[in-house]
Amino acid sequence: MMSSDVILMIVKGIGETLYMTVLSSVFGYLLGLPWGIALTVTGKEGIRPNRLIYRVLDVASSIMRSVPFLIMLILLMPMTTLLLGKSYGSTATVVPLTISAAPMIARMVESSLNEVDPGVIEAAQSMGCSNGKIISRVLLVESRVSLIAGATISVGTILGYSAMAGVIGGGGLGDIAIRYGYYRYQADIMIVTVVLLIILMQLFQLLGTFIANRMDKRKL
Repeated sequence: MMSSDVILMIVKGIGETLYMTVLSSVFGYLLGLPWGIALTVTGKEGIRPNRLIYRVLDVASSIMRSVPFLIMLILLMPMTTLLLGKSYGSTATVVPLTISAAPMIARMVESSLNEVDPGVIEAAQSMGCSNGKIISRVLLVESRVSLIAGATISVGTILGYSAMAGVIGGGGLGDIAIRYGYYRYQADIMIVTVVLLIILMQLFQLLGTFIANRMDKRKL
């Protein structure tokens, strides 16, 4: 049986994990959503093609996505320390989580928006809709189900990244698993943290699927 102190520690770890995941997802989308929209709009088949802008955004996202999260975590430690005064803990972990998530989200947004029927876009253009209205009322609306599905995957990935941050004391369940399950060979704590991470992953998946199904006009 686990002591009350261990149980409280795990409960706190769940809270920290949710805090890191949700906050990083929000910040990640604040950066990644406009990034993905810009990739779509300036692409070859976009509503306003621009080879230079697209190339810059494309290369930046490809380079950032190719860096493993643990390496990114270490590379960003000086910047995290500069911004927050420390490079460890759940709040500090939000910085590298956000920066790692943004290009991934941008690519998912680009993929979702590119699925929109070109005929719908052409119809909007023929009616004199501005580019802003086409983005907000056509691209984002028509791709909403795909965007929700992509968001579900993104949140799950960020949750996994948050667990990896435990290697440098990032807080949350990953930190508990490393400190107690790995360094102290307490297999019971390791198993509990893994099971809890799986449960959280499934809950996010169920929530995303539920929202996507509700927003899918074909299932209304």
